[in-house]
Amino acid sequence: MTPTTGQVTIESDLQRADQVTGVVTATGNVRIVYPDRRVVATSRQAQYFSKEGRVVLSGDVDVIQEGGNHLRAELVTYFVETERVLANPAAGRQVFSTLRIESTPTASPTQPAQPTP
Repeated sequence: MTPTTGQVTIESDLQRADQVTGVVTATGNVRIVYPDRRVVATSRQAQYFSKEGRVVLSGDVDVIQEGGNHLRAELVTYFVETERVLANPAAGRQVFSTLRIESTPTASPTQPAQPTP
C-alpha cells in the first residue's frame, strides 16, 4: 500500500485564508492536484472549509482521476472524512461523469460435498 501524505497542491490567480473561519479560498484558473487520490481538478473557484472537512469547487468544474474516472459539473462538494462527492449541474444542464468500474474476480462455486457411503 502506498503511504498517503495528505498533501494537496493548489494553483490559482488569487488565494486567501481566513484563520478565524478556517476557510481557504482560491479563485481564478484554479488547479488542484491531490496525489494521494490520483486526482487533478480544475474550476473557477475552490474553497476548503477546514472546520467542516469540506471542499467546494465551483464554476466549470472538471475532476479527473488517473485510471479513467472523470466528473464535470458546475458545483462539486467533496467531504474529506467520508470521501463522498456531491455534484450539481448548472441550471438547465446535467452532470457528466465517466467511471471505470472494475469487477473483482469471483471464485468458482465449490462443489457440494458428496455423501460418504
